[in-house]
Amino acid sequence: MTTPHKDEFGNPVGHPVENWHGCETPPRSDMVGDHVIVSPIDVARDARHLFEANKVATDGGRFTYLSTSAFDDFEAYKAWLEGMAAGNDPMLHAIIDKASNKAVGLAAFMRIDTTNGVVEVGNINYALALSQTIGGTEAMYLMMKRAFDELGYRRYEWKCDDQNAPSRAAATRYGFTYEGTFRNAIVYKGRNRDTAWFSIIDTEWPAIRAAFEAWMAPDNFDENGKQRQRLQDLRG
Repeated sequence: MTTPHKDEFGNPVGHPVENWHGCETPPRSDMVGDHVIVSPIDVARDARHLFEANKVATDGGRFTYLSTSAFDDFEAYKAWLEGMAAGNDPMLHAIIDKASNKAVGLAAFMRIDTTNGVVEVGNINYALALSQTIGGTEAMYLMMKRAFDELGYRRYEWKCDDQNAPSRAAATRYGFTYEGTFRNAIVYKGRNRDTAWFSIIDTEWPAIRAAFEAWMAPDNFDENGKQRQRLQDLRG
């Protein structure tokens, strides 16, 4: 890609980033929407709700592309959550349904690079109660809004197993741009993972934010709760 910018030697370089001082680490505070609250994980509060929400699925297929398999034992699941919650990166959040006041999903800020203003959303695990709901979409909007609007991040990443078609479709629906696939990137569960990379950058965010807000508006849904316009269509 050509650039009009050159350094003092006449070599093409990237555009200037003036007065850049990096970003703050995401705070451990709630992100509150109309349908969900994205809240830093509280194992005592959330573990049982998440375990029960995940048990509704008839098999462990929803864990195929996650680092762990489905849990049959609550204490093992709670111990895993405690381990995940112990560090600052990933910064795990529960997605709490406001109607039931119960956690029905997980997502994390991770690979947090405050120096360069880059953060990834990952460790996403939606129970059936959250999948394909307005709240599920709102949760992703709230996390993006924190990264871009509150904290000034320049780049927001999404990565997944290249074979994970639902995750790839979700990334595209949310407005991420596919950047390429890193081959032989990870070994997990005794198998290879080629990792597909997606991103949203700060200059793209205003249009993506406007599409999210138009999609989530009450008048975009009929009396049966069916969407009138798709999220991806609202970006033009």
